[in-house]
Amino acid sequence: MNVTFRQLRLFAALAQHRSISEVARQFHVTQPTVSMQLRELSDSIGLPLYEMTGKRLSLTAAGEELAQTARHIGQEWADFEQRIAAMKGLTQGRLQVAVVSTAKYFVPRMLGAFCRDYPEIDIALEVQNRDGVLQRLRDNLDDLVIMSTPPRDMDIVSQVFMPNPLVVTAPLSHPLAQQKAIPLTQLSGERFILRERGSGTRLACDQHFEKAGFAPLVRLELGSNEAIKQAVAGGMGLAVLSRHALGEHLVDEALAVLDVDSFPIQSSWYIVYLQGKRLSPLAQAFLQYLSAHASDWRQRQRVLPAT
Repeated sequence: MNVTFRQLRLFAALAQHRSISEVARQFHVTQPTVSMQLRELSDSIGLPLYEMTGKRLSLTAAGEELAQTARHIGQEWADFEQRIAAMKGLTQGRLQVAVVSTAKYFVPRMLGAFCRDYPEIDIALEVQNRDGVLQRLRDNLDDLVIMSTPPRDMDIVSQVFMPNPLVVTAPLSHPLAQQKAIPLTQLSGERFILRERGSGTRLACDQHFEKAGFAPLVRLELGSNEAIKQAVAGGMGLAVLSRHALGEHLVDEALAVLDVDSFPIQSSWYIVYLQGKRLSPLAQAFLQYLSAHASDWRQRQRVLPAT
């Protein structure tokens, strides 16, 4: 087979975006140029790699295999470039991190601080729900993944680096907002607005309620922390949210954290990657950075006001 590295990069981008026009835009070439390169690649492989159904582009079985190979080769080359840069005394390259949606409240600050130490690097941050992050983890698309509930059905390495307390949130005007040591049973008549099923927050919440023998009255399920906060502030019900999803000035958001017995739920944030994955020099540096600064972030979390 006579395949060029450029063709593999084009096809890897096609597999990601499923759009020839987007690949052309990304590589600053014309669409006919992309189509010609992909056609030559397909001819060299000897099998069709993708097909168009209406306006929808999908990969064939051969295309799926090639996409996986192209991603691996691209990652190996990126790692090689980073190792060569390190030999030259430089720290540069690209760090790809995927996080579940709740982690977007603190991970960008960590990345920002990391970039101050390594100003020559590029960061790609992917924020998705848990299912989306799990799929990216299966496909090995990222250097590192940050999530609160690592999967049990995948061969992974997971490392705890920070607590993720889950708290009961209420409107600031709620009668229970000023009470202390509220029994969980006292919330039996309250309506709850919870994260969608399958999210890390919901999994931890359901396990906690089941263990306590408590069945919440669920009024609404939402896939957005921001939407849940707005619904709670509007008086639609109570919520169980990560403390990281709440700002430092809850009063300004018309929210309060209730002092409920058995809360907060003690969850954790994990750094996750596939077992056997060879971490790039930048990924290793970011792991070391998180480990070195984890205590600082934990301390900052402890001083956040409760209301």
